[in-house]
Amino acid sequence: MLNDIIKDAKQRMQGAIQALETDFSRIRTGRANPSLVEAVPVMYYDVPTPLLQLASISIPEPRSILIKPFDPSTLKEIERGILASDLGLTPNNDGRAIRLNLPPLTEDRRKDLVKIVKNRAEEGRVAIRNIRRDLMRDLRDYENEKMISEDEKERGEKDLQKETDAFIEKIDQLCDAKEVEILEV
Repeated sequence: MLNDIIKDAKQRMQGAIQALETDFSRIRTGRANPSLVEAVPVMYYDVPTPLLQLASISIPEPRSILIKPFDPSTLKEIERGILASDLGLTPNNDGRAIRLNLPPLTEDRRKDLVKIVKNRAEEGRVAIRNIRRDLMRDLRDYENEKMISEDEKERGEKDLQKETDAFIEKIDQLCDAKEVEILEV
């Protein structure tokens, strides 16, 4: 039973780490990256659809993104979706494709992005702690229902805390790496 709880904790905490990594990949660092625009919602037949499902996204140059829609009639909607997003990029439409040029980041914008990264990392830590709290409650419930002994509960709590500490350390490493990436000129 304890092994199942620890296994569940690892899976749920790994999910929180993956969500954080995905979130971090969408934060602009000055280099063009398809993940910056893949999830931008575009109204396609009155349904918000991720840009990735409507167009091919490529990086022809280090500071530009090229978006070629599968259906040319969606060009205007893709342009509107990009303008409505919080990317702060202006699309250049040539009639067949959209080109996004990424200007160099200013020092103030880099500092703002670092604050965003730190806030998202803290949200990830909170998610990990919430998972720990829920599973600790489960351990106490199992003990109250006489499904496990007090010693097993104590051992389970220690193991759960070790896992929590390891995942929070992983979040700290991800945050530090992203911060270095953003501040790199």
